[in-house]
Amino acid sequence: MEIGGCFAFIPVLIMETDKFDIKQYFSFIVPYLQENLHLMIIIGAIYGVVRIIGAVGLLKNRMWGFVLSIINCVITMTLMIFMLPAGIMDGLLACTALILMLTQYFGKKGIL
Repeated sequence: MEIGGCFAFIPVLIMETDKFDIKQYFSFIVPYLQENLHLMIIIGAIYGVVRIIGAVGLLKNRMWGFVLSIINCVITMTLMIFMLPAGIMDGLLACTALILMLTQYFGKKGIL
């Protein structure tokens, strides 16, 4: 999701024209994020790559992929409040992924 958004902004950044004001299409609740939208795009790309690496680790049934994906979900759930309104969908997806990963890992184990 993050990487797709970054790819969509590449033509806008390359054109460097005043016709496209990125800030008019996206609004964040925190003014700092709104003022530094170009940095948010770069951070989103890095975060997207880390998510893909975690997904590949999960696909290959590696514990490091599981832990990396858990960390990504927890960070997303923590930061989603600052990314309103877009953070709502990101938070829903992260919470769903976290529940599915934990359900698969722990299965029917009980609390002893």
